Order: sequence, then structure tokens, then C-alpha cells
Amino acid sequence: MSSLTLKRAFVISISMLLGFLVGWAIISIGFNLLPLISSIEVPQGRSIAEYGYQYFFWTAFPIGVVFVIWLDAFLDTGILPD
Repeated sequence: MSSLTLKRAFVISISMLLGFLVGWAIISIGFNLLPLISSIEVPQGRSIAEYGYQYFFWTAFPIGVVFVIWLDAFLDTGILPD
């Protein structure tokens, strides 16, 4: 396996991990902070199970793709064509 393939695997895995962590933070922490800045009432302590696993995936995956784009640009892995 070439070093470029390892670099690409590293970028994709780290990006998806960051995407799922940011998605978790938005769901768990963001819904708790929402009543502080608006008049929208939401139940406290929303979990991923209450939010829905498929909704969580479709929230976190695009965030991970954004991290792939930026890490690809910084590490020059060539995942996206120039």
C-alpha cells in the first residue's frame, strides 16, 4: 500500500470521526442551548436514540464530508480533483 493511500484512509477516517463528533455535539449540546437563545421549547437531554439513528447519520455524514474537503486541501491527498 502506498503512502498516498494511507494518507487518504487517514483523512477519510479522521474526517468521519470529526463529523460524527460534531453531529453528536449539535444534537446533545445544541438542543440544550437552543432555549437560551430563542423561545423554542425542546425537551432537555436529547439523545441520538430520541433523535433517530438515520437522522443522526444524515446530519453527521455531510459534516464529515466537509472535513474531508478541508483535510484533502491541506494534506494534498488528491481525493478531490483539482
